[in-house]
Amino acid sequence: MMFPRTNLKTQLNKAKFKTTSNEDILKQVQQVLKDVDDRNDEILDKVVSGNSAGSNNFIFDKLESSEIYHIDQIEQICVNYRLRFLDSKYFKGKLPYEAISKIKTLEEEHDTSLKGFKIMAPSKLFKLENADDPLLFAPIGNDYYYLIHKWGNDLSPFRRLMMWPFKTFENFMFFVLLSAIICTSLVPSGFFMSEDNSGTEYFLLLIFMFKWIAGIALYYGFAKGKNFNTAIWRSKYYNA
Repeated sequence: MMFPRTNLKTQLNKAKFKTTSNEDILKQVQQVLKDVDDRNDEILDKVVSGNSAGSNNFIFDKLESSEIYHIDQIEQICVNYRLRFLDSKYFKGKLPYEAISKIKTLEEEHDTSLKGFKIMAPSKLFKLENADDPLLFAPIGNDYYYLIHKWGNDLSPFRRLMMWPFKTFENFMFFVLLSAIICTSLVPSGFFMSEDNSGTEYFLLLIFMFKWIAGIALYYGFAKGKNFNTAIWRSKYYNA
């Protein structure tokens, strides 16, 4: 006589239906999912409201040291790459589910409710949606911040170079001078004066090029209300 083999899934279903009906199971699952959705909405509301806070009650032994950054380090990156570091309430992009999940995990691990979220991102991300490289932080205290989540695409490898002229006023003037020298060098010698006066011609043309490029750049900057990286990295105003 052959005995049938035991199907574990069948036995599991028998045990389940002895204690719970299908309808009860569905209700329980729905309640669990509703609780999860409500918790996610609560966290999202906290990030969107972006209430200011100087610190959070982290358990330091549970923090990853590689994710802790001082405000001076954050400022350096913002200035080099022309980024903003602002309260999360100014962020107009979409917060990914992974970020919400990490916030939830941190709150459970540290038995606290996080607040004072900050985001580092390009200026345009605080006005309209974009796919660049935002980073979500929470304050630890004493000007230290904990990196919770990074999403989106990486910045262009040339962004730091392209933003270098706008880092400080000195960088800007050096860039204008260098541009003037390059433009002057492209003009053939003796184009305006004789070959005997080539030195004078080059000097006068260089001054003209410098004033022309600086004038256009400054006019564009003032017209757009722009400022240098060192002045805008924590500014919440659009015309900066």
